[in-house]
Amino acid sequence: MKVATSIVLGNQPSADLASKAVSNAMRKADITIANSVLLLLTSEFAGNPQAAIKTAAKAANCTQVMGCSATGIFTEEDWVLDAPAAAAMVFGGDISIELPKNNPHHQPLLTITAPNAINSTWLNNGNQRYGGVSGDAIGQGPFSVWQNAKGEVAGHIEAYFSGVKIATGTSHGVQLLTQPQQIQQTNNFDLTLLNQHAPLGSLQKAWKSHTKGHEQVPLHLIIAIYADNAEAIAQGNFNQTTIISFDEENGSITLAHALTAGQFLCWALRDTTVAEADFTVMAHHVAEELANPVDFALMFSCLGRGPYFYNGIDRDLKVITQTFPRMPLLGFYGNGEIAHINGSNQLLPYSAVLSLFSTA
Repeated sequence: MKVATSIVLGNQPSADLASKAVSNAMRKADITIANSVLLLLTSEFAGNPQAAIKTAAKAANCTQVMGCSATGIFTEEDWVLDAPAAAAMVFGGDISIELPKNNPHHQPLLTITAPNAINSTWLNNGNQRYGGVSGDAIGQGPFSVWQNAKGEVAGHIEAYFSGVKIATGTSHGVQLLTQPQQIQQTNNFDLTLLNQHAPLGSLQKAWKSHTKGHEQVPLHLIIAIYADNAEAIAQGNFNQTTIISFDEENGSITLAHALTAGQFLCWALRDTTVAEADFTVMAHHVAEELANPVDFALMFSCLGRGPYFYNGIDRDLKVITQTFPRMPLLGFYGNGEIAHINGSNQLLPYSAVLSLFSTA
């Protein structure tokens, strides 16, 4: 199989890091010319990544170089946060990255976008998607994302892999604190009446029951799980959003996504033990769905889920390397994850999206 990765760290955001990452990966894949390259750079490159992109293209002897800058990047070998680094995955043989204008088998699209380039019309234009939001420090560019070995001014890129079979799964890694409750009233992003009670009181009661104490609710760890009916939540077919703020006087809660009366909602907790177990189950399920030997993988993880969440160890990455030893893996920690769930492409918080590929 002509796929391999490499990650290279440095003291400065030098273009040589990208060249070395590509050259190392080419050597491991035993190729001298790559069909395509996925190149990820840390946010130290965000202001001017073009030199690194060009040296990567030169090292690969190809112009199909695509990728993004992100706060953190990783391969199966290592992860990097808060230091200049470059990671590359090279493709040779019968595998290549193709632009979506010619997608005869309607393969799901690898999708990478800068935070300022997301829009719902493009996100749900009829194509199934998987990917993430590049999380560089400013999210504005000038080239947060690139393809064809140059920055993409549209702020988002999309492509599919030819010559492979793909299966994708998502891990939310949350523990439900309540049963599904029906929403009776909302005001734009404000949740004002839940199960005939003030939403803040509902959350505080659930948290007190969970902790058996009087600690304050850790809003940064609370997720609102919602769906059109309670059965969908029970089956795991739900959407999720985060809490922005609350009003102690009227008991309302402001969410990052506007919900509507009639929908059902659960309060959930982001928990490391639950998250690791959920990711493990998801990874095995995706491998079963693929039903072929896994040759390489891409993973898109939330910056709030990786080593910062797992106390300095990326347990999700550890699950992958233990389950699929020596499998080439590339990914980044971003500002959101993209996956096709319940018939639509969704932008997810605090999740991990894993795509497994087979050339068989």
